Amino acid sequence: MELVDTPSIKVLEDVVVDRQVAGFDPNFWDDYFITNKKSQMALQAFQNHIQVMELVDTPSLKVFEDVVVDRQVAGFDPSFWGDYFITNQKSQSEAWMNERAEELKNEVRSMFQNVTGILQTMNLIDIIQLLGLDYHFMEEIAKALDHLKDVDMSKYGLYEVALHFRLLRQKGFNISSDVFKKYKDKEGKFMEELKDDAKGLLSLYNAAYFGTKKETILDEAISFTKDNLTSLLKDLNPPFAKLVSLTLKTPIQRSMKRIFTRSYISIYQDEPTLNETIFELAKLDFNMLQCLHQKELKKICAWWKNLNLDIMHLNFIRDRVVECYCWSMVIRHEPSCSRARLISTKLLMLITVLDDTYDSYSTLEESRLLTDAIQRWNPNEVDQLPEYLRDFFLKMLNIFQEFENELAPEEKFRILYLKEEWKIQSQSYFKECQWRDDNYVPKLEEHMRVSIISVGFVLFYCGFLSGMEGAVATKDAFEWFASFPKIIEACATIIRITNDITSMEREQKGVHVASTVDCYMKEYGTSKDVACENLLGFVEDAWKTINEELLTETRLSREVIELSFHSAQTTEFVYKHVDAFTEPNTTMKENIFSLFVHPIPI
Repeated sequence: MELVDTPSIKVLEDVVVDRQVAGFDPNFWDDYFITNKKSQMALQAFQNHIQVMELVDTPSLKVFEDVVVDRQVAGFDPSFWGDYFITNQKSQSEAWMNERAEELKNEVRSMFQNVTGILQTMNLIDIIQLLGLDYHFMEEIAKALDHLKDVDMSKYGLYEVALHFRLLRQKGFNISSDVFKKYKDKEGKFMEELKDDAKGLLSLYNAAYFGTKKETILDEAISFTKDNLTSLLKDLNPPFAKLVSLTLKTPIQRSMKRIFTRSYISIYQDEPTLNETIFELAKLDFNMLQCLHQKELKKICAWWKNLNLDIMHLNFIRDRVVECYCWSMVIRHEPSCSRARLISTKLLMLITVLDDTYDSYSTLEESRLLTDAIQRWNPNEVDQLPEYLRDFFLKMLNIFQEFENELAPEEKFRILYLKEEWKIQSQSYFKECQWRDDNYVPKLEEHMRVSIISVGFVLFYCGFLSGMEGAVATKDAFEWFASFPKIIEACATIIRITNDITSMEREQKGVHVASTVDCYMKEYGTSKDVACENLLGFVEDAWKTINEELLTETRLSREVIELSFHSAQTTEFVYKHVDAFTEPNTTMKENIFSLFVHPIPI
């Protein structure tokens, strides 16, 4: 019997309140519950519900608001941005920018038609990609790469061979890494004469990060190039030195394109080989996209403000709607993904509320009730929740309905997958609450089965995919995703471990569920530093799994596969050295300023 069918449960709540206040006074009720049929039904309903929720050994008084609970409140920093993106829209004249950009795009298309030579073709593709313009020239680039894949590179130098390898690998061509064997000496080491070839070293360094688990030659290449580039850095000319420094921090394969583009535009302007047409287009395109992103930010910030969740007034939720949008935008910044960005941003903010509720505020009993209500997915379930959760629960249901309303009739099936992932997410949070309250430190494998879900990547990916164009987000794409393929598991593993390592010091200040670091330390008897080092080894293996999967042929749109890859890249943006989402007054704030506030001078 469900509580929602028993309005008289409010009678029982009153009983609980009165009993608690009554103290040791005589029993007021006598035979009331024996003779009153409605109250018998309410009591039976409540007992049945307790049984369903497995709360038989939990004092039911704790379920209700009249109990004073000593809660752990995390005390997160408030939002830095407030209403800034609602009230401070900088006006840029987009009409002339669009008109001029179209002229420049036509000129660049002519370059593809007129380019001669393998090296010139590769450099043209590379510059266009590094400047974030490739989404305008997908057909031209695909045609050029189809020709390049059959080119014999045996007579070319290290720079050209490595560039050829990288350009093809990043578009799914399974070119062999054996092309680098000729750069090794008789002892199997990379040749000494390569150490002073900075341009070739950088090209090899960026190519090597596209390696798979069996390609040890690429592991050796990373070590060789990183050491030598670091040694050469102080003697390099400024534009090239800046590029080397930028990619040593984060190689191209792991860089968020939008963030890399913003930095590379500043570097490219000082290049002696600068192409004025491409450079002007890059600046215009960046600013036009920034205008679009500012409009989306204004819309999403207004949505969040108008939502006005009661739970936010309790000050235990990270108010990070701008950071959520930034996270979504760096995954896919193109105009065609606008709907996906808005849906995934709203979803990510809801995930944050849910995560912080389980993690930082609710008791185990309250967490159990919330989890059960989410599984039932019925607005009538709100009656069983603590008062502070009711507004959130009802608005959560409404937001999912809004997501469905935004989709075309043939797209609405996507929300069924999204709801199921949301339910699974809440279950993973509740399992972690149980571990926390039991002081249970599982083995790493058991922990990862739960925590690669609780980190939120799978749900977030599903939300982003739900908003994408119909040709990409097909039923087959969702079925593939729901099967939890290797690349999804690898991406979730990267995000889980990097999140745990950067968040560990902060989370140890309070009562928190054991992290992957804690589990590794206990299971293998290591120090924190050793545990982190070995866990980062798992991260490197996961990146290689991603590279392997990106080379695997599939019937799905490559956009579906690459979406997971781009999501994993966000670890470099969010969890590089600090949890920049939880502590946004760090690199996150700097990135938001450069991406959304400051246009590029033209």
